[in-house]
Amino acid sequence: MNKPPSRRKKVIPATSEEPKLATDPAQENTFLHENPASATIIVTAVEVKELTDQEQSLRLQLERQVERAFLSAGQALMELRDRRLYRSTHRTFEEYCRDRFNYSRDAAYLKISATVVYENLQKFLPTIGRQIPMPTNERQLRFLAKAELEPAVQADVWQQAVEQAGNKIPSSRIVKDVVDRIRESPKVPNPHHVGEICILLPKDNPDLRGKAGYWGVVSHAGEYTCTVQTWDGDYTVKIEHLKSLELLDEDCQFMQQLCVRLRQLHQLASRDSSVDWLLQGLGKQAKPYLSSLQAKLLATVEREYKIEWRQQK
Repeated sequence: MNKPPSRRKKVIPATSEEPKLATDPAQENTFLHENPASATIIVTAVEVKELTDQEQSLRLQLERQVERAFLSAGQALMELRDRRLYRSTHRTFEEYCRDRFNYSRDAAYLKISATVVYENLQKFLPTIGRQIPMPTNERQLRFLAKAELEPAVQADVWQQAVEQAGNKIPSSRIVKDVVDRIRESPKVPNPHHVGEICILLPKDNPDLRGKAGYWGVVSHAGEYTCTVQTWDGDYTVKIEHLKSLELLDEDCQFMQQLCVRLRQLHQLASRDSSVDWLLQGLGKQAKPYLSSLQAKLLATVEREYKIEWRQQK
């Protein structure tokens, strides 16, 4: 008579060819990989604590230090070079950089040039309504520095490169592509010339905020920018931020002399607030003449502050 099969499971000793229950992470991973159906996955919950206000402030501070590290290095090298602080130990700045920092000549001057470009970007990039990422190392600015473009054009290049990178910090390759594209495109001649009278058009230039309607005298005309003297200061702007009044030569001369007179009053350290009212009014009146009353008011103020003015011919 045959015995019924036993209901007890037979224990078979594990062999080297059979999977074992792993006791260490490496073995456990192998076992789970070979036996996915029998795997038990254990998930450990990890609590991620939000940053405190103090930690968030510290993070931002440290991130800025990282981003500005190359900028600080370039500014320091520039001062060391300009003040010749290496002269007690080295004959040239290049020798000093090689011995002290292990920088080649090109590496040292790249840091300096990148710093100059960075400062130009800070001045000319539009900041109204959006934040444009800034460079974090000199390699990103290498081709901008070597291209020797005007500051306003450098800002245009960086802005286009950021957009091409998906509004993120662009690689040096992307910056080079934009630089090459701009340099290969035909140049539009600057329509303005020195001595011309123009009106400021602020648009997206934060330096011109509140200056809409101010007139000024072009004192320098570059390829893409002009420097304009107004009653309250000098402004270097892109050519699209200017509109010529297209005055005759004698009218331009009158406005040039009027600008000098207004600037002399503005430079007074202690002046009555009514003087500012007069300056702002005349500084926005883009006409090559003064009314009889305006001429008397201006002359009276000049006498009050003992400013002698002789009309130039």
